[in-house]
Amino acid sequence: MFLTISTTGTPERPASDLGFLLHKHPDRAQAFSTSHGTAHVFYPEATAERCTAALLLEVDPVALVRRAEGKGAGQGPDMALAQYVNDRPYAASSLLAVALGGVFSSALKGQCAARPELATRPLPLRVVVPALPARGGAGLVRALFEPLGWRVEADPVPLDEQFPEWGDSRYVRLLLEGDQRLSDALRHLYVLLPVLDDAKHYWVSADEVDKLLRAGEGWLAGHPEHKQITSRYLARRWSLTRQAMERLELARLAASDDTAPEDLDNAVDESTDTEERPVPLAVQRREAILAALRAAGAQRVLDLGCGQGQLVRELLKDPRFTEVVGVDVSMRALTLAARRIGLERMGERQASRATLVQGSLAYTDKRLKGYDAAVLSEVVEHIDLPRLPALEYAVFGAARPGTVLVTTPNVEYNVRWESLPAGHVRHGDHRFEWTRAEFRAWAAQVARQYGYAVAFAPVGPDDPEVGPPTQMAVFTLGTDQAGTTAATAPTTKEEKAA
Repeated sequence: MFLTISTTGTPERPASDLGFLLHKHPDRAQAFSTSHGTAHVFYPEATAERCTAALLLEVDPVALVRRAEGKGAGQGPDMALAQYVNDRPYAASSLLAVALGGVFSSALKGQCAARPELATRPLPLRVVVPALPARGGAGLVRALFEPLGWRVEADPVPLDEQFPEWGDSRYVRLLLEGDQRLSDALRHLYVLLPVLDDAKHYWVSADEVDKLLRAGEGWLAGHPEHKQITSRYLARRWSLTRQAMERLELARLAASDDTAPEDLDNAVDESTDTEERPVPLAVQRREAILAALRAAGAQRVLDLGCGQGQLVRELLKDPRFTEVVGVDVSMRALTLAARRIGLERMGERQASRATLVQGSLAYTDKRLKGYDAAVLSEVVEHIDLPRLPALEYAVFGAARPGTVLVTTPNVEYNVRWESLPAGHVRHGDHRFEWTRAEFRAWAAQVARQYGYAVAFAPVGPDDPEVGPPTQMAVFTLGTDQAGTTAATAPTTKEEKAA
């Protein structure tokens, strides 16, 4: 199987710089052993005006069969039909993708020690793959490569030129042209060659998810065909595909929020929370929330930032709560929540009461309107202060539930935690922790702005000097603290600014 990568240049920016990027000298032909044969790299042309690097993979059919024995799912479909006579030595497939990743590993990672500035520079690239298996035809080839900025030619290869009435084969001659960074081009090929072949020559295990997401970083999450790409790359293994899709969705939300995925993924196990080690504060917190919801007469409840579903599970135990919706930005957290509440094992009637949805609390969401109550339990302190107004508007201004419960740590109480070093917050992801006065000032301002009354309650032992470990605000829509009718929530940018 064969692939060429070409570029053009000028005397000031010679095309032969391609050799620096690929870490392969244009004046030498080189050979590299692979698990299924030998990969050869050579340059048919290398001048300042034009440079072409070629990758030729010679596959050993015997080695391919021996290594495939007993692998089961994940093998190419042709291997079971014809072990020694097949298209694997000739058609670009996962074999070529693996060779590409091994031989050009530094280039694929965007590394160029000799000329680091080259790695960040888009080049006028031309990629040719003479024989590419395309299960889905030329239309799928274009659908996969064109959204990435390539001009695509995918010419079907006839089954037999002597008998045109037989029609076309499932192979195409692929030509890609476009201005791309070399690392991006290699990562596109690394992922999409086996996707188009819709087969892998090796067992697809869990580490393939990490390989896919590394190679797809920056482009896969936003690709219109990302679902099909993910499914095919992972050999249609449902569990791996679901895991990859969850992580891609988190990456998409992180990109829209201009933050890192790990900063959004707050599926935190409560057992790691330092505040719970001295006393079972999490239990007291949930009991206080449940009591406040019952006192408010709430039946349809939102748990915003539900994490692993501890509160959702407790709410579902009480039949007075007829609908419980858990919302979290982390799909991993929602997966754990579904397991915790036994969502898949529920009967139809119980399952109709429980819903888990992915969403960011920094954005308005019409799905969250019309509920009796919303809970923000230990959530606000995970939000950067400059982004807190966005959450306030999304919850109090747009969703506008009748009751909103907010719990957050009382930083004054931290001195009572023997296991917490002085000056540290209770969890590494906390952006801040408020004093009682700061929390009351924030809550009062939100209540005035959005037409709520607010009352406060301690959660946990109320220390006479430093107060309770957790503080709770109970917002009620409709009247201000003096009992008069509350102002209408602002609906325009000008009103909110005022």
